[in-house]
Amino acid sequence: MSSEHGLVFDNSYARLGEKFCTRQGPMPVGKPGLVRLNRALAGRLGIDADWLQSGVGLDVLAGNVVPPGAEPIATVYAGHQFGSWNPRLGDGRALLLGELLAPDGERFDLQLKGSGPTAYSRGGDGRAPLGPVLREYVVSEAMSALGVPTTRSLAAVLSGETVFRETALPGAVLTRVARSHIRIGTLQYFAARSDNEALRSLSKHVAERHYPQAATAENPLQALLEGVMERQADLVARWQLIGFIHGVMNTDNMLLSGETIDYGPCAFMDQYEPGMVLSSIDHGGRYAYGNQPHIAHWNLSMLARCLLPLLHADPEKAADIGQAALDTFPDRYMAAYRRGMLNKLGLSHADADTDELVRDLLTVMQREALDFTLTFYRLTELAGDVTGHGRSPGPPFELPEALDAWLQRWRHLLRNDPADIHVRHEAMVKANPVFIPRNHLVEQALDAAVSERDFKPFHRLVDVLERPFDYDPDLAHFAMPPRDEEIVRQTFCGT
Repeated sequence: MSSEHGLVFDNSYARLGEKFCTRQGPMPVGKPGLVRLNRALAGRLGIDADWLQSGVGLDVLAGNVVPPGAEPIATVYAGHQFGSWNPRLGDGRALLLGELLAPDGERFDLQLKGSGPTAYSRGGDGRAPLGPVLREYVVSEAMSALGVPTTRSLAAVLSGETVFRETALPGAVLTRVARSHIRIGTLQYFAARSDNEALRSLSKHVAERHYPQAATAENPLQALLEGVMERQADLVARWQLIGFIHGVMNTDNMLLSGETIDYGPCAFMDQYEPGMVLSSIDHGGRYAYGNQPHIAHWNLSMLARCLLPLLHADPEKAADIGQAALDTFPDRYMAAYRRGMLNKLGLSHADADTDELVRDLLTVMQREALDFTLTFYRLTELAGDVTGHGRSPGPPFELPEALDAWLQRWRHLLRNDPADIHVRHEAMVKANPVFIPRNHLVEQALDAAVSERDFKPFHRLVDVLERPFDYDPDLAHFAMPPRDEEIVRQTFCGT
C-alpha cells in the first residue's frame, strides 16, 4: 500500500514537534462497511477510488490500517466556546493521518473523525454516531457545490459497533479533507502559555502553507493577520448570502485556512429571520444568523491578541498594529457581502440606491416570512424576463404583493445598469441556488439511515445537492420549504 494508490504523504505539521500534537494510531473498528465514497474528491487528491473501495482501502478509511507514509497525530488546541475560555481542547475524536500531496502539488490534510479516544478526549470514547457523520457529509459537500470554502468529506464508513449517547446508536467514521486543521484556538493554546517560540513556529508554518505572500511583506505577521481576516470576511459573507447558520462559531472552529469546519448543529434558513437560532446548545443566541459577522470579528480579535508578541517588540506599537488590522474587518466583510448581494440581484455596482434596495428587500422578506432561497431564485427568473435571458421555471413560489413597489425599483435599476446584461444574469444564476440542504430533508435522510439502515434518501440527497443551481421539475420536492409538520426547530451537536 504505497503511492501506487495515490497516497503521497508529506507531513509538515507533524514535523513541528511534540508540543503541537500527540502521536498515536486510530483504534480499529469491528466490522467496517462503506456507506459512501466521494469518487470525485478521490480523483482530485490523486487517490485510486477503486482501491479505496477494496477491502484494504476500506480498512484505511475505517482506521484499521495505517497506510505507509502516514504519521497519525491528534493535535492540541484551546478555544473560546460560547465566549468561555477553555485552555486545553484538542482532537478528542479525530486523528490527522497525514498530509496528502495531490497531483498538482496542493497539500491536503487527511483526517479520520470518530477514530477512537486520544490524549484530548477528556473521558470521551472518541467515537462518532452515524447521524452526525452523514450530516457532515451531506452539508460539507453541498457547501462545496455552492462555492463556499469548506472541509470536504471523502468517505463515510460504518464501524460495525455501537456508540452510546442518550441511546445506543450505530457508529461511523468520517474521512475529512481540509487544506489544514489549524485553528485560531491552536494559536490560543500557545499564547495562553506565553510560548512565543511555539507561536513563531506555528505562525511561520501557517504563512508558508496558506499565505506565502506574507513572507515578503514588511511585517510578515501583520500580513498573515490581514490575510486571515480577508478570507474570513469572504467566508462569512458567503454563509450569509446562502442563509447558512454555523451554530458553533467557537474560536476552535475557525480555521486559519479560511474553510468552514464543524457541521454539528448547523442549519439553513427557510424563512428569512436574522435572529434565527436552531442550535440546541446556543441558549443565548450568540451564534444567530445575524450575529455571525460580529462573532467572526470577535474571534479574529482573539487571533490578533495571540500575535501581539510577534507583531512588534514594543507592546504599544504591537497593539496599534493589531487594532489597525482588526479595524479593517467590517469594511472587508461589507465589501464581500455587497459584491455577493449585487450578484444575487443581477446588478453590477454598489451605491446608496442599491444598499437601500437590499435593506428594503430583507425588511419585506422578514415581515412576510419569505423563503430565503426561493425568493432569490424567483428574482433570477424575473430578471431573465427583464434582460431577455430566461431561466428554467423553478418550483411553484410566488412573491407577495408587498414586494410590488420594490420590484418596480429593482427592474428600473436592472434596465439602467450599464454593465453587460448577459454577464450580470449569468452571475445572478450562479449566485442563487434552488437546492440547499433543507433541514427537514437532512433530518429525514439521517433518520432513515440511523433507524432503518435505509441509505437511499441520503444518497439521493447528496446527488441532488451536487447541482444546486440546476432546477429539474422532477426534483421539485427537494426545493420546497418544509410543511408545518416538517419544520426543524432544533439541530444538535454530534459530540
